[in-house]
Amino acid sequence: MNNKQLSQEITIFHGRTAPEPGKLVGYGAIIDSLQLPVPLPSILSLISKKRRQYQTSGWRVFTPRHEPQDTLYDHLVFALKYEGINLLFFKKLYELVEKGVVESWVKSEPLGQYSRKIWFLYEWLTQLTIEIPDLKEGNYKMLMDENLQYASSVSKNSSRHRIKNNLPGTVNFCPLIYRTTTLDNYIKENLSEKAGTVIKGVHKDILLRTSAFLLIKDSKASFTIEGENPTPNRAMRWGKALGQAGNKKLTTDELIRLQQIVIENSRFVKLGFRTEGGFVGEHDRSTGEPIPDHISARWQDIETLIDGLIATTEMIDGKVFHPVLSAASIAFGFVFIHPFVDGNGRIHRYIIHHLLSKLNFTPQGIIFPVSAAILEKLEDYRQVLEDFYHPLLDFISWKNKSNNNIEVLNDTIDYYRYFDATEQAEFLFDCVDFTINKIIPEEVKYLHQYDTFKNWLDDKFQMPDKTVALLVRFLEQNQGKISKRARTNEFSALTEAEAQEIETNFALCFEK
Repeated sequence: MNNKQLSQEITIFHGRTAPEPGKLVGYGAIIDSLQLPVPLPSILSLISKKRRQYQTSGWRVFTPRHEPQDTLYDHLVFALKYEGINLLFFKKLYELVEKGVVESWVKSEPLGQYSRKIWFLYEWLTQLTIEIPDLKEGNYKMLMDENLQYASSVSKNSSRHRIKNNLPGTVNFCPLIYRTTTLDNYIKENLSEKAGTVIKGVHKDILLRTSAFLLIKDSKASFTIEGENPTPNRAMRWGKALGQAGNKKLTTDELIRLQQIVIENSRFVKLGFRTEGGFVGEHDRSTGEPIPDHISARWQDIETLIDGLIATTEMIDGKVFHPVLSAASIAFGFVFIHPFVDGNGRIHRYIIHHLLSKLNFTPQGIIFPVSAAILEKLEDYRQVLEDFYHPLLDFISWKNKSNNNIEVLNDTIDYYRYFDATEQAEFLFDCVDFTINKIIPEEVKYLHQYDTFKNWLDDKFQMPDKTVALLVRFLEQNQGKISKRARTNEFSALTEAEAQEIETNFALCFEK
């Protein structure tokens, strides 16, 4: 295996056009050469012939002096040094290479930081031990390079390898997020503090009403995303659950409790974790056979995956890992696993609320209507899900069952616990930013406008609150005009002059 050629001259690679002719190195070269069953990284590494270094969409270009020797070990060192840690890659690699090969790498450079990282990752991922004695010398090295990826700010020393483990997760669930300009800018912007500024000075009554409205708005939006139109009681019940986000510990029992709230009629849905395969997609109209867009985790792996997800949730907090990064990793990890027959999407979005609240990102007294923001960015949301789902379809073997469900035939657990959550983190930050800068201010503004108009109506007509609400709804639905039907029925007591005066004041109070 060490003699196998890895580097290759390319201009186009798996449908990606290189920014210039060059030599593919690192993770991309190893995955392609060894045919590892993992998706290619979102960014590939290329050695330029023109002695220049830069980054462009989907590519990092390096100079010839960065080129590794064409051995598996040297490409691994290059990948760790310049491309960060890819846990899924290493897990699949270690299933292919013999234990003795890894042992020989470590013995060749026993104090080298990258050989120690390779050694640590082998024993951490496989839970097997290489026959090498514990190190007694050498400085401790951080496992993850924080210039490349976001790591836990609290590390755990592995004295055997003299490595500081700063992975933001556990062996059973550990998505990783690459450092990007977009994410760095959002983190520097301190959106949590900005949210506090947005609501600072808002009258307590307005704030309470804003929060109550946003709960219902977000509850309805979460159902709409799933293509459902819930009854008012069902939306209220889920809104009440959202309002408790952050208060209850995330456990298996809590997830099942939430599913019971989401599913109004359980006659045709088996509650609790799946005991059969699952997929998101369509059925062939003629045969009824599955046409999956996404294949869920094997039902046999759900308990292990959810236990790992919960353990990682307990391990990271707002001081260890940024709350939005945490919420993206955990919540999207949950929906990728898809542990339930139904209700996964809404609980996935609940988990976002839960973590943003629990990790003290959300200001007290207000709910972040993340689902409402997602609904505004629905195509982006679908793309973020598909960008995870679709590449995995090539690596999952399945068969159609007699009930036109699917049965997964190969081991897939690692795809759901070691994934790149960078795109999901950027999307969630976009939604949080949209919520803070648009949705919440607009709702506060609307309630101020509503109160101004209501006070004028009270002073002029002494209208009951219920009548005011009905009048405003009619005006909003009819471009600021009282319809002939409303004038004839609910508001027949108004004169023509009074109706025109109401329309004029409505326009003034609710001007953009």
